[in-house]
Amino acid sequence: MVRTSLRLRYLVVVLASLMMFFGVVQVRDMPVDVFPEFAPPRVEVQTLCTGLSAADVESLVTIPIEQALNGVEGLDVMRSRSVSQLSQVVMIFKPGTDLMRARLLVQERITAVTPALPRWANSPFMIQPLSSTSRVMKIGMSTPDTSTQSLIEMSLAAYWTVRPRLMRVPGVANVAIWGDRWSVLQVQTDPRKLQEQDVSLLQTMEAASDALDVGMLKHSSGHEIGTGGFVDTPSQRLTVRHLMPVLTPENLAQMPVDIKEDGRVVTLGNVANIVRDRQPLMNGDAVIDDDLGLMLVVEKLPWGNTLEVTRGVEEALKAMEPGLQGFKVDTELFRPATFVQTSIHNLTRAMIIGFVLVALILLFFLFEWRVALISIITIPLSLVAAGLVLDATGATVNTMILAGLVIALGVLVDDAIIDIENIVRRIRQHRREGSDRSTAAIILDASLEVRGPIIHATLIILVSIIPIFLLGGLTGAFFGPLAFSYGLAILASMLIALTVTPALALILLARTPIERHDSPVVRWLQRGYRAALARIIPRPVAAYATVLVVMATGTVVLPFLGQSLFPAFQERDFLMHWVARPGTSQQEMIRITKEVSRELRAIPGVRNFGAHIGQGTLADEPVGMNFAENWVSIDPSVDYNKTVAAIQQVVDRYPGLQTDVQTYLKERTKEVLTGTSEAVVVRIYGDDFRVLREKAAAVKQIVAGIEGVVDEKVELQVDIPQLEVEVDLAVASRYGIKPGDVRRAAATFVASEEAGDVWRDGKNYEVHVWSTPETRNSIPSIQDLLLDAPDGRRVRLGDLATVRITPTPNVVVRENSSRRIDVGANVHGRDLGSVAREVQQKLAQVSFPLGYHAEVLGEYKERQSAQRQLMIFAVVAVTGILLILQAAFGSMRLALLVLLTLPVALVGGILAATVTGGILSLGSLVGFFTVLGIAARNGILMINHFQHLERAEERPSDRPWSCVVPRNGWRRSS
Repeated sequence: MVRTSLRLRYLVVVLASLMMFFGVVQVRDMPVDVFPEFAPPRVEVQTLCTGLSAADVESLVTIPIEQALNGVEGLDVMRSRSVSQLSQVVMIFKPGTDLMRARLLVQERITAVTPALPRWANSPFMIQPLSSTSRVMKIGMSTPDTSTQSLIEMSLAAYWTVRPRLMRVPGVANVAIWGDRWSVLQVQTDPRKLQEQDVSLLQTMEAASDALDVGMLKHSSGHEIGTGGFVDTPSQRLTVRHLMPVLTPENLAQMPVDIKEDGRVVTLGNVANIVRDRQPLMNGDAVIDDDLGLMLVVEKLPWGNTLEVTRGVEEALKAMEPGLQGFKVDTELFRPATFVQTSIHNLTRAMIIGFVLVALILLFFLFEWRVALISIITIPLSLVAAGLVLDATGATVNTMILAGLVIALGVLVDDAIIDIENIVRRIRQHRREGSDRSTAAIILDASLEVRGPIIHATLIILVSIIPIFLLGGLTGAFFGPLAFSYGLAILASMLIALTVTPALALILLARTPIERHDSPVVRWLQRGYRAALARIIPRPVAAYATVLVVMATGTVVLPFLGQSLFPAFQERDFLMHWVARPGTSQQEMIRITKEVSRELRAIPGVRNFGAHIGQGTLADEPVGMNFAENWVSIDPSVDYNKTVAAIQQVVDRYPGLQTDVQTYLKERTKEVLTGTSEAVVVRIYGDDFRVLREKAAAVKQIVAGIEGVVDEKVELQVDIPQLEVEVDLAVASRYGIKPGDVRRAAATFVASEEAGDVWRDGKNYEVHVWSTPETRNSIPSIQDLLLDAPDGRRVRLGDLATVRITPTPNVVVRENSSRRIDVGANVHGRDLGSVAREVQQKLAQVSFPLGYHAEVLGEYKERQSAQRQLMIFAVVAVTGILLILQAAFGSMRLALLVLLTLPVALVGGILAATVTGGILSLGSLVGFFTVLGIAARNGILMINHFQHLERAEERPSDRPWSCVVPRNGWRRSS
């Protein structure tokens, strides 16, 4: 390879130049994201179940779907959540499973189970595939006028104009809307007026349905559309179109309901108030900067690019700006692209600064601009070559890939110096000796001299990162790209050192008088190093003692270091879970959210506030109205730690809520690991609600007493009040009224019933039959509701059924076909690992009945699993390094010598972790493996050089330090 490169040196340089040019162009166009795709393949199935409680949703919908989906190929974990009117089943597949094939298999099972579900449950549907960090932007829409009609107009613009345009942006998977208010014509029936007019609720519903284009009530005549038909004339055919009148509240109020015997017409306006308002069942809302508004959450596909999607969304909003006059659109509530750009900018700046420093050091040490130029050229060449391979494999540039390239920079510098330094040394030596050998022959010999050590050293580094490649789970997905980019850069550097470096050396140094230049810095270091070695080598006890002290220090400090899964990233977008007692009303959630919005926005540096409450339109949050997420963004110019502390102080002033403050990445990693957002989770499995709650309370009490535990809480699986209507079959039978008639009437009165739709200009407006606000929240009003008997009589609902308030679960959570409840906690002031170990120890104090058990989950479990894998794979890696060392030296004694000195290289990292907070993250362990490879590489290069000097140059063995620093030139000793 070296001989060919020298013979075709100009071609090699031209090809390298072309690779550099096209590589820079290609790498600039690579997709960019914040982090690698770290979540396993995931498929989510939702089913809308109007009118069902959480317990009914579980038994009638969730469990049948779970049973149908069990056994799908590749399925790892199945989780489900049943809340009022909604079932969610989440399937997490094993890493490596093809997502689209998994979705196809799930769809087949769903199609098979759908006919077995209750008819009034909507068909199950799959949520679109989403990336690990799916939320690519949160958009706040607000208006100065927060009246219902103004919010409805803004909602119509958001749903019919903004959302369809954003869905066309490449990479966008979904745009969910919180606070969406639909335009609805409400027929608000009054029980007192119904009694006065002797009209039933069913008659009112039929009249409203028959007045529309298409009614929703299948038993009414309005459900039949009717065809327009056509008229044939002698010369042409004319189609017939029936135009319905534009229904206003006033027009709808004139629709007849009944005609009495005296000829009097009873209209809808006689028994109901007809108003234009929002949809009756609003399961979510949004607060934007202290008042009601809309929050649009843009989610991206797994293969979507954060920067490109963000750019596309912002361009689309800019184009729509003229049509959104009167509405304020804020795209800075949550914008991960800002973090991506900042991270890439910082890493790029660090790489440039490092490159400049390397260039200056090379100039000072090599003291020859041509030699330094060769080394400087090869460094970016190696990085670009690695980038081209990454691009060819379809990789996305993210912070982990960039971090791998930054870490590799040190090895690239090493490779850039090794070959050229040896070439320069040999050229100088031959020219001083008056040799008549050609420069090409000298360069060939010098390159071949270090080729073996370079290859062996590179193999050692690649073997040292094998444990990172073999990691599974979230950790492997997160750190794998780092190891991949690092390894690619090292391989590219080795190839450049063996091809481009000799070619450039022959072109630039063939006729250059480099023997006249000698670095004064090198001479000064050489004198000091020779003096030190002259004292140490004859009396090595002091050196051995120093090494042992350093190793002992690291060994003593290591057990006291804390443990964490990932290092903390300084994201400037924060979310706060804002969870009230289940059953909390919409009005109360809005009140406390507005209040915290005002307090947070008063903090210097907090730029904006947005919150979404409950469920959104087309969203994937199966939560109740008591659940909210508050989002704030802080200015880059303010002090990060002080601002975060101020935010935490505000949040802590709301003791009646379950709250936390965290970044989106932290929340997502916890969600991927456990399905919750706490750092430590004790998950208790069983079937009986009462037993689960009792054991959860006992576990919480134990966890609360552990030092460092904060925000300990039991998952809010509690009973909430429910209005229950139980029909007396005997009484109902005497009137000929069926239980279903009672259910439908009560449901319409309390929750409303959609009578039909009105379509105008491509938009639909719903018409609902409901009740007046002052009567729908009254139990006596429900009891006074009139029902139609087959013989024409009107019967009070209270005479047929008992209306009472009873408890019911607010949510039912299951995992792998078993109910479960979580006790979660976060950690502050102490490392995660020690807290989790103490939780495990104290959990043994809790006894569980037969069929119940508990597990400790969360970041700690993932870290322990990854650490065990690393230790197992490390044994394999160390064995591989030992074999490479033995092959390089031809001596097991020398191989063991180098291997035993490797731990000393890690002590610096351990001490650095101690000084900078005392936490050893999994990222630190990954870094240790790379340091281990570099240390082994330096050892192999040094000893190989010693062996070469003894064999080829016959250096005296009684003065061994002369093998390290020869008198006639400088040789790098490490």
